[in-house]
Amino acid sequence: QVQLVESGGGLVQPGGSLRLSCLASGFTFSDYRMSWHRQAPGKERELVASISKYPESTYYRESVRGRFIISRDNAKNTVFLQMNNLDPDDTAVYYCKAVTPNEYWGRGTQVTVSR
Repeated sequence: QVQLVESGGGLVQPGGSLRLSCLASGFTFSDYRMSWHRQAPGKERELVASISKYPESTYYRESVRGRFIISRDNAKNTVFLQMNNLDPDDTAVYYCKAVTPNEYWGRGTQVTVSR
């Protein structure tokens, strides 16, 4: 059974940092691209960043490029999203996705950027 469990969300002030983690199980983690998405209230879910299997290549949406870093640890079946210089517009529920033929999603973790 595939499971993706996100953690690391929370409340942070503008300019602050958070590191999200997504622990995967139930499939061969190292064989697949992984991605982070987010959904703000009243908006559609959007792709934030993705990382391919080895040799790793990354993609970032324009609004987070230079501030967010996606990485993976295949030995720990975990993908990370380091988020720096956070802005209130980054407030959303962040979801992890395994880009497998069936595309599995985690349940999300809330990130709130506010004073």
